[in-house]
Amino acid sequence: MKRKQLFIFCSIVFLTVIQAVAQQQPVFRNAAAPVNERVNDLLHTLTLAEKISLLGYNSPAIPRLQLPAYNWWNEALHGIARGGEATVYPQAIGLSATFNAALAREVANTISTEARAKYNLAVQQHRHVQYMGLNFWTPNINIFRDPRWGRGQETYGEDPFLTATMAGAFVKGLQGEVPGALKTAACAKHFAVHSGPEAGRHSFNAIIDEKDLRETYLYAFKKLVDGKVASIMCAYNRVNSEPCCTGNTLLQDILRHEWKFGGQVVTDCWALDDIWLRHKAIPTREEVAAAAIKAGVNLDCANILQDDVMNAIKNGRLTQADVDSALSASLRTQLQLGLYNAPAESPYSRYGIDSVNNAYHAGLAREAARESMVLLKNNGVLPLQRDKYASMLVAGSNSASLEALMGNYHGVSSDMVTFAAGLAKAAGPGMAMQYDQGCDFTDTLHFGGIWASENCDVTVAVIGLTPLLEGEEGDAFLSASGGDKNTLSLPRSQILFMKKLRAAHKKPIIAVITSGSAVDVSAIAPYADAVILAWYPGEQGGNALADIIFGKYSPAGRLPVTFYHSLNDLPDYQDYSMKNRTYRYFKGNVDYPFGYGLSYTKFDYAWESALAKQYRNQDTIRVTVAVKNTGACDGDEVVQAYITYPNMERMPVKELKAFKRVHVKQGGQEVVQLEIPVAELQKWDLAQHTWKIYKGTYQLNIGKSSADFVLTRTFNLTGN
Repeated sequence: MKRKQLFIFCSIVFLTVIQAVAQQQPVFRNAAAPVNERVNDLLHTLTLAEKISLLGYNSPAIPRLQLPAYNWWNEALHGIARGGEATVYPQAIGLSATFNAALAREVANTISTEARAKYNLAVQQHRHVQYMGLNFWTPNINIFRDPRWGRGQETYGEDPFLTATMAGAFVKGLQGEVPGALKTAACAKHFAVHSGPEAGRHSFNAIIDEKDLRETYLYAFKKLVDGKVASIMCAYNRVNSEPCCTGNTLLQDILRHEWKFGGQVVTDCWALDDIWLRHKAIPTREEVAAAAIKAGVNLDCANILQDDVMNAIKNGRLTQADVDSALSASLRTQLQLGLYNAPAESPYSRYGIDSVNNAYHAGLAREAARESMVLLKNNGVLPLQRDKYASMLVAGSNSASLEALMGNYHGVSSDMVTFAAGLAKAAGPGMAMQYDQGCDFTDTLHFGGIWASENCDVTVAVIGLTPLLEGEEGDAFLSASGGDKNTLSLPRSQILFMKKLRAAHKKPIIAVITSGSAVDVSAIAPYADAVILAWYPGEQGGNALADIIFGKYSPAGRLPVTFYHSLNDLPDYQDYSMKNRTYRYFKGNVDYPFGYGLSYTKFDYAWESALAKQYRNQDTIRVTVAVKNTGACDGDEVVQAYITYPNMERMPVKELKAFKRVHVKQGGQEVVQLEIPVAELQKWDLAQHTWKIYKGTYQLNIGKSSADFVLTRTFNLTGN
């Protein structure tokens, strides 16, 4: 009896202690409390100086509250970048070429899994360093309006709808599916109207009218805001003379008030310095700091806010309430990430070493790479029949290049499979395979591998660009144009190499081009029996290429950008008007149209259920199309739906509004349903400064590219 009484007494004491501890626990550490209550509690707990110290990306520790240091700067464009071992997926432009939103979401899901694992490992070792956090400044959803832009490889291409769809799926994969919580936090950048020139990005003023701004440059941003992206990054440039990181038009009128964005706004790195140093739009650092806070900036990727906000308060430019308002969005993001919770309370606490670059992630990287590759030419040589070829030469400047696999903003994997290595593995020990670099990027006099090519049954020449020739200002250090391209041409040495290979013999030559942008394929196409565009395909690029060349996989990648004849066909690079740009407005002939890509098999289309004759504004256009594989092998097809608008001023020539990638067995058939809300057909009325759905006759075109329509029907929009 005494033991029982003692047990009851001890239990009461224990529960009393637990309750006391719970009562002593700050509200901001209570995972069960509403997030806004936790934010308010932390705001009331922090001193003014501590709050200001947290306005920069490199946030210091607050020892008295046991808040560790946190570095917000992190990248995950196509895998975790700059943070050690990670799976390297195809560059964003290549991922977009898959036209597979579900794949993009799963790629991002595995990236966020690796991020959680790496964060857990770092925290366990009390490491709070850059590139090991849970906030990612990705995706880049700027429109790739001009092929000269070196950073275009980071984007999802030239089309607003494709960009919004693929990037929106990517964001969902990064941020997870737990309501009210974030697996990682994504950031849509660069807001807005930002796509070169790289050399002038810190001082450039993009002049653009409201129609192009709304319909082209802001479309994907609005879709991602609607999809609850955690963060928006404001850009370096000005738009219509307003700096993007202090201008009220973008940050207040549109983002906060019209779109009701309640997430975090972060500056591009040192963008606030540009405003007073280069744009000279605001005279002093202190005034820039005040303007940024008042415009709605929450976090500075630099140190102006940390250094100058206190003086702005002392001089009456800001109040403590302004600081609270600015900091609250960042604190809310951290709380949604669970950074102030006990590790055991995280649903991702179990992720560790085996969650990084594992077999599943490598397999997904291989699948993404082969789905991304675009077959541009094939005279019948592909796929190679193994029993016909006893020997192979793999040559070319990029055939053994890691740079050509990685793209920019890349991670590092211990399993980087070069094109030469992937082909050697697939060919197996029974094939006599040779390797020769053959050419480099500059030497137009000396070439290797010509004799070897003459003596081999087939040659695979891997040429093209690398991120050293196109990319961000400063990173693409071999670029003659500050990261941008000043030509569509491939390096002249590569063109001469291809000519010499072709002149030496008539045996099959397969050209593989690596690039993050449109290039002049016509310069080398006459010398190759087949041409494959591989983009920057990531760690499994070599295996993916081998799968395609040896027929293990039928290519189905599609171009997310137009391949023009020449830069002379385009407006001035600094002109941001969409007139005569991209497939939506360009009326001339091109080398390869947006949406183009060949296959090893053939597909026939037929209406299963066609559209109605007329629709109202609130309706959704729904059609089903039967896709039959009439060719020689299983394969994927990308069904694309384009709208042709009534003949009115400044309507697009045509516009992608739905697509679906579908796998069809040889001789089989799949039915594809496509949906287009009529609201998607709205256009900006310049006179009324609002969206409008125009009445009239429209055309729905189902096709295999933007220039190859198979099924066509007209319909009328009648209004409300």
